Amino acid sequence: MTSSARIPAVVPTGRMAGMDQPVLGLPSGLELRPWRLSDADALVAAGQDPAVRHWNRLFVETPEEACRRIERMRERWRAEASALWAIARPAGRAVGLIGWGDIDLRGGSAEILYWTLPSVRGAGVATEATRRVSEWALNDLGLHRLRLCHSVANPASCRVADKAGFSFEGTLRSALLHADGWHDEHLHALVQGDI
Repeated sequence: MTSSARIPAVVPTGRMAGMDQPVLGLPSGLELRPWRLSDADALVAAGQDPAVRHWNRLFVETPEEACRRIERMRERWRAEASALWAIARPAGRAVGLIGWGDIDLRGGSAEILYWTLPSVRGAGVATEATRRVSEWALNDLGLHRLRLCHSVANPASCRVADKAGFSFEGTLRSALLHADGWHDEHLHALVQGDI
């Protein structure tokens, strides 16, 4: 049996580790840039925000924990395990986090992670940043499939997925533990050729 479908090349190991994490511009004028130790206060603010705490399990409470987290972000880039950016005002404060976790270069996939601080929520920042990091992951890094999962009780994330071009694929039952217990999750995906 033969197939005319082209099998994409595997993203080579070392591809991420061999490059500097890029700064990515957004149409709004915000930028996505690597986290800096001077951004520790934004991670602490996120850890104090009820919405971030409710929907995300990884948060910090002290500047020292934040600095260690930022160092781990750098290590995870070099290890090709994740690619996390600060959503920031140019030459200014971080107002959110976005990027890829669970990166599998050989399998060509990753799962998006994001949150924004209250000062930019509702302004389309998460959608804009999701589109930009998706373009980077598919076109620059060469991944094939991107996942966006969120609790069914989080309609804002469902809107981000839809507006960013991710297709709804189904519901994962009792898939993630949040602060108030186990939640069903919606699974959305974006694959090569979608954008």
